[in-house]
Amino acid sequence: MNGGESVLKALKKNKVEVMFGIPGGVVIPFYDELYKDGEFRHILVRHEQGGAHMAEGYAKATGKVGTCLGTSGPGATNLVTGIADAFMDSVPIVAFGGQVATSLIGKDAFQEADLMGITTPITKHNFQITDPNDIETTIDAAYFIAKTNRPGPVYIDLPKDVQQKEVIKNNVLKLKGYKVLEGFDKEAVKKAAKMILESQRPVMLVGGGAVNANCAKEVKEIAETCMLPVACTFQGKGVFDERHPLSLGMTGMHGQPPAVYAIQQCDLLFTIGMRFDDRVTGKLQEFAPEAKVIHIEIDSSEIHKNRKADLGILGNAKEVLVELEKVVKTMQHKNRNWNDKLKAMKKEYNENLDINTAPIDPRKLMFELQKVFTEDTIVATGVGEHQMDVAHFINFAKPRKLISSGGLGTMGFGLPAAIGAKVGMPNEEVFNIDGDGSFAMTLQELATAKVNGIKVINVIMNNGYLGMVRSWNDMFYGGRRSQVELGKIPDFAKLAEAYSLKGISVNKPGEIAGALQEGLKNDESTVINVHTKHDAIVLPIVPAGASNSEMMGDKIPKDYFQK
Repeated sequence: MNGGESVLKALKKNKVEVMFGIPGGVVIPFYDELYKDGEFRHILVRHEQGGAHMAEGYAKATGKVGTCLGTSGPGATNLVTGIADAFMDSVPIVAFGGQVATSLIGKDAFQEADLMGITTPITKHNFQITDPNDIETTIDAAYFIAKTNRPGPVYIDLPKDVQQKEVIKNNVLKLKGYKVLEGFDKEAVKKAAKMILESQRPVMLVGGGAVNANCAKEVKEIAETCMLPVACTFQGKGVFDERHPLSLGMTGMHGQPPAVYAIQQCDLLFTIGMRFDDRVTGKLQEFAPEAKVIHIEIDSSEIHKNRKADLGILGNAKEVLVELEKVVKTMQHKNRNWNDKLKAMKKEYNENLDINTAPIDPRKLMFELQKVFTEDTIVATGVGEHQMDVAHFINFAKPRKLISSGGLGTMGFGLPAAIGAKVGMPNEEVFNIDGDGSFAMTLQELATAKVNGIKVINVIMNNGYLGMVRSWNDMFYGGRRSQVELGKIPDFAKLAEAYSLKGISVNKPGEIAGALQEGLKNDESTVINVHTKHDAIVLPIVPAGASNSEMMGDKIPKDYFQK
């Protein structure tokens, strides 16, 4: 066989169900093999960034490895944003980039770019295949690396001539220094159980690593056994049912005040698969100042990196929690006044979102969305005000139902990620909640949805501004709005029609519910253009660089964090 056929064989061997890509000159040999095969599923995207985000959405929704491909030069560099996004959020994808022939590498050939250099800091590993006999084992290694230990992206540079040459044998590839983490310290687990038992004001905090570890069942059982209130990071939403009486909701910059309060006042912070990033901690020196920290983490470099742990446990979170569950069930647990206090604070903060004002308040939109979402609805978002509204006001009951860009904060993520999620989970309803600024960055993927019959319900929170930047202008820069007004152009409902899709404009609060129902009933993608207030601000908020105890919001009295 030739190299192109070997690539296809390796993809099938690794059980790749779908590839999101777009061809170009140097990858035609591979695409010619796709033509001959006629069975392997490939979705033609309209921009390589969209393809990378589709691979991410697929991976986040399914837990499998996503796959994308671009040609050489700009095709491969267009993948970079998605690769970096996957790296920041620990998303397992394998990205293939075409490359000029091996004889031309380093000679500034047409459409040559050093993707090995570019992707080194934003991948778990990268490979450049220069021998066709290395193709199969290299691709095997890429999928193995992407999905094991802390998941993440792997990049493969694929020169044109390598795809054309004959494969004579499969060379052996040794992954020196890469080992799958096995086991954990059982004595440390016993110490963790003792610390939980002795604490007066404990909080469990779950992050995106808990999603990757598929440990929602264990989290629930330990929380209920030990009567632990549970908060989550943005990427950890849904690991613990946010409707549960022990749930505090999301913490961090735009978190639920009771969750932020609990962490600031706790004496034990029991963390699972989170990295203490700045959006969670605020001013790090003043984060959870009285707390001892237990940190369960699969990546050794994260333990003690930002916040020193009193007890770090290196291991797979699910395996560690299974053991912890056994230990805590043998112990006597006490009732704590702490839980009653937090329950009262949650009740006090419970916000009425049914706000029937015109122009439409974003909170009203969240209210209507929550009514149509089921436990299994998948919600992708772009990045901006709408994203934080979803994070703060929408409750998720299961993991892998919120698909969003966290660490990199990539505008344009929502639509392609939603498409990828729908491809991976075709029987679930998938919404893309987006902003007018974010949606405009990758809206060409509406064509991908239309041509491939992929149904995504796009709800655009259209305020005519780059809303998050505009709100920071208003709050922290004296109202000086610099280059943030978009002017409600284009008309997204009419734009949908240009893609032969249904477009709906919503101007009044009473029109939201009907538009959502129309989108649900439609057999293909819909764009719902919701005209919202232009000057709404996502509250509460912790100002950048401030302590979490300085959270600002309408329902947060000055002494809130001193209670």
